[in-house]
Amino acid sequence: MTSAPPATAREVRLAAVPEGLPAPGDLTLAEVPTPMSRPGHVLVRNRAFQVFAGLRTLIGGAARDTPVPGLRPGDTLFGPAVGEVLAAPDPFRPGDLVTHPLGWREYALVPAAACTPVDSALPDPVAALSSGSAAYGALTRAAPVRAGDVVLVTGAAGGVGSLAGQTARLLGAARVIGTTRSPAKAGLLSELGYDAVVTAGPGTDPAGFAGELAKAAPDGIDVLLDTVGGHQLSAAVDAARTGARFALVGALDGQLAAEGAGATAPVELDAFRLVVRGVSLRGYRGPEHPGVEAEWTGRFARWLRSGEIRFPVTRITGLDRAPEALSGLIAGQYSGTVVVELP
Repeated sequence: MTSAPPATAREVRLAAVPEGLPAPGDLTLAEVPTPMSRPGHVLVRNRAFQVFAGLRTLIGGAARDTPVPGLRPGDTLFGPAVGEVLAAPDPFRPGDLVTHPLGWREYALVPAAACTPVDSALPDPVAALSSGSAAYGALTRAAPVRAGDVVLVTGAAGGVGSLAGQTARLLGAARVIGTTRSPAKAGLLSELGYDAVVTAGPGTDPAGFAGELAKAAPDGIDVLLDTVGGHQLSAAVDAARTGARFALVGALDGQLAAEGAGATAPVELDAFRLVVRGVSLRGYRGPEHPGVEAEWTGRFARWLRSGEIRFPVTRITGLDRAPEALSGLIAGQYSGTVVVELP
């Protein structure tokens, strides 16, 4: 039996557009009236929500052409969340667990169409907050992995990358290479099945990175899942085999840059190399592939139960720690999917 919600609840709002990278002081906790249930909506008590780097772009004041709108001072942050249903229309019932897009608050009133039941086959409901569907969709739709492929994943210790390497292996890749900006995370990537790790921290010399990538993939790469962009993408073009497939999932090189607003990520690519190698390069957008989420969830649940895949997750407890969680994520302090859990 679910308990009645309190009269007021807390949520995290944007206090000011950051000057450079976001700091905890750019966000504020606000106490607001708890939303009331109404027809066609699901009243949810949030249990956990995902912290994702793309928020830097949304709060930077220059977001454009993004799948979701940018945020202005006074707006409540949002993002993938898991919550317990308190009141809802059919087919939902009180006590059900659902995913929805209104995290960063203790209670949410969500349009029923935006709620999805948490698959009971998942060993941990928080696994429903993984970014694995982006990795899976990119590696099956935008840049399909074939048996024997050499796959490169940039940003391999992040929420997408920590599942991408494992997924590529399960899809038939023969060799998987990952990049990370932190040498301390190289051990984690080895545990996640990466055959080689190339470090690309702040200030890394692009030529040096390209040389290290050439050592890790002496015969070149067949597939790139790129979450970073920048000189890592340039080096991947140089390493491409004939017919290589590139899927661009993120642009952290620009999104996490200290200068700018995180809404642009310029990069110089060798167009001649792209042409003579017949490289395909495609940005991956989840909404263009509506069947991917359910397909991923089913396979992810089976792989988790069988032990074929691991779900690296950093758990931070308490809404009051959410602002520092975003800053820590952007600073590269965490590995895997980062979630804030609400007691």
